[in-house]
Amino acid sequence: MTDLTSLWIPLTLVGSVGQVARNAMQRGLTGPLGTLGATHIRFLFGFPFAALFLLTILLVTGDRIGWPAPGFLPWLLVGSLTQIAGTALMLAAMNEHSFVVTTAYLKTEPLQTAAFGFVFLADHLTVMKVAGIMIATVGVMLTALQPGVRGFGRLRPILFGLGAAAFMALSSVGYRGAILNVEGVSFVTAAGFTLTCALLLQSIVLSAYLVARKPGVMTTILGLWKPSLFAGFTGAFSSFFLFLAFALTPVANVRTLNLVEVLIAQGAAHYGMKQRITAREAAGIVLILFGVGLLLLG
Repeated sequence: MTDLTSLWIPLTLVGSVGQVARNAMQRGLTGPLGTLGATHIRFLFGFPFAALFLLTILLVTGDRIGWPAPGFLPWLLVGSLTQIAGTALMLAAMNEHSFVVTTAYLKTEPLQTAAFGFVFLADHLTVMKVAGIMIATVGVMLTALQPGVRGFGRLRPILFGLGAAAFMALSSVGYRGAILNVEGVSFVTAAGFTLTCALLLQSIVLSAYLVARKPGVMTTILGLWKPSLFAGFTGAFSSFFLFLAFALTPVANVRTLNLVEVLIAQGAAHYGMKQRITAREAAGIVLILFGVGLLLLG
C-alpha cells in the first residue's frame, strides 16, 4: 500500500507557487475591477476549471460520488462563507491607516488554524510542530511590518487583523471537514468535489451581491473574460493542490508550510524587481525557514 503520509508537503509547495502566480494575475486586474471584483474572478472563472479537474479525475479513477455524508454541507458552508467574510474584512482593512499592522495580525492565521483544527476536527499536533508554527508565524509577522509603523495600541486594526485571520482559519478547517465527509472515494476525488462545490457556492453568492450592489463591476468582469480566465485557472490550480493537502494532514501543517509563499514573493521582488531585502525582512525569513523546518521534522 502506498504511503501518502508526506505527500502533503510537495502538494502544498506546488499550491503555494500557484498562489503567487494567482495573486500576480489578480493584482493586474485590480485597477479596472477594484479589489472585490479582482477577488471574485478567482471564484467565477475558477469554477469551470475546478469542474474540469473533477470530471478528469472521475474519468481516470472511475470513482462515483454518492450522496455526501450529513456533515458535508455544513462544513462546506463554513469553509466557503468564512472565506468570503475573511476577504471582506481584509478589504475593510485597506481603508485603515494601520493597514500594515492589520496585515501583521492577519499572519496569525496558522496559529488560529491549529486551535480551530484541534477543537473542531480533533487534529493533533506534536510539541515540535506547534513550536514550528509559532516561530514561522512570528517570522512572517516580522516581514509584514515596516519600520516606524504605529497602531498596535489601537483596537480597530487588531480586530480587523485577528478577525480576518480567524475567518480564514475557519475556512481552511471547514474545507478539511467537508473533504473528510466525502466518503467511499479517493482523497483526490474528495478534494476535487469539495473545491468544485465551494467555488460554485462562492460564485453564486458574490455574483448575486455584485449584481445587486455593483452591477457595473460584473459587466466589467465579463468584458475582461480573457485575462480573467488565466487568473481563474491559476486560482483553481493552486486551490486544488492545497485541498489535496488538506485531505492528507491537519490544516495547520498546510497553512504553516504555505507561508513559503511569502519567501517566494520576497524572492520575486528581490530578483525580478531589484528590491532590496532589509535586515528585518532577512530575520523574518530565517525565522520562517526555521519554523517550517521544525514543522517538517516534527
